[in-house]
Amino acid sequence: MKPTVHDIAAHAGVSLATVDRVLNGRAGVREVTRLRVEEAVTALGFVRDVAAANLAKGRVYTFTFILPANDNSFMIGLRAEVEQAARRASGERMAIRIVDVPAFDTGALVAALEDAQAGMPDGVAFVAIDAAEVRAAAENLLAAGIAVVTLVSDLGGTARTHYAGIDNIAAGRTAGMLTGRFLSGRAGPVLPLAGSLMVRDHRERLQGFSAVMTERFPERAILAPVEGRDDPATAERMVEEALAAHGDLCGIYSFGAGNRGLIRAIERLPTQMRPVVILHELTDVTRLALVADLIDAVLNQDAGHEVRSAIRVLKAAADGSKVVEAQERIRIDIFLKDNLP
Repeated sequence: MKPTVHDIAAHAGVSLATVDRVLNGRAGVREVTRLRVEEAVTALGFVRDVAAANLAKGRVYTFTFILPANDNSFMIGLRAEVEQAARRASGERMAIRIVDVPAFDTGALVAALEDAQAGMPDGVAFVAIDAAEVRAAAENLLAAGIAVVTLVSDLGGTARTHYAGIDNIAAGRTAGMLTGRFLSGRAGPVLPLAGSLMVRDHRERLQGFSAVMTERFPERAILAPVEGRDDPATAERMVEEALAAHGDLCGIYSFGAGNRGLIRAIERLPTQMRPVVILHELTDVTRLALVADLIDAVLNQDAGHEVRSAIRVLKAAADGSKVVEAQERIRIDIFLKDNLP
């Protein structure tokens, strides 16, 4: 039979109220008494049923998700996953608030983080911009006892509880290996196309890509990266300008969004002049482009897994419990025309 709080109280020679205060980390217990209760917990092998305790107390977890609002198919899909979680939240004793901020707007993100802190939720999840003022705002949340999860793009340092996203350096290295191998025997430079190098995930993808190209394909010229701001029209213009300046452009690695514009630019080229294209996120647009042989491979991350992981971690942090690290690891999927789900 599992030990109960009654067993702990009897073993430690204290009241049930004292046991409750110790288990919940509340003040009003002498250190010698707290130690006696903790020793009883260890001796009896007591494991607290946090879910049952929270249900008995009628606890509701409050979480805030801060998401970039722009014309980005992946981010739209990410928001849809959070909305779905919010719809089922009440049945899972959660209340999820969604806050939209302009993409790549550091000031707006900081303001949203400060506003979230004022509401004192149990946890905050957000797509990070790796800037000093954002890190400071995240550290203020942690200091206030609010769990912080970065989604998709991480922060430098330790200004968060957990990161729910892929290993972006590994993703960039994977893209570099695919690009180098797909271009075997074909001359010409490769264009790296970012959304914004303000965000850590794009910088890390470029870092991994550049490292592999230097290590494994040193003869291949890599152009200076350009930033499309995750905007299709801007990405289209950037690709057109690169094609005009480099008639032998043979590859493009797009590690941001705005890929509708990239695909439009590629579609206008004669088939024999089309570069090898590796990009991120399997969407309706990139799926059709794969099928039409306009692009060559898509690196994908599961937005639903990221949102579910963020919620599990925020809940665990609120309860003071641990997570299963393997369950929270977000994998990198590689899709070609021939293995589309």
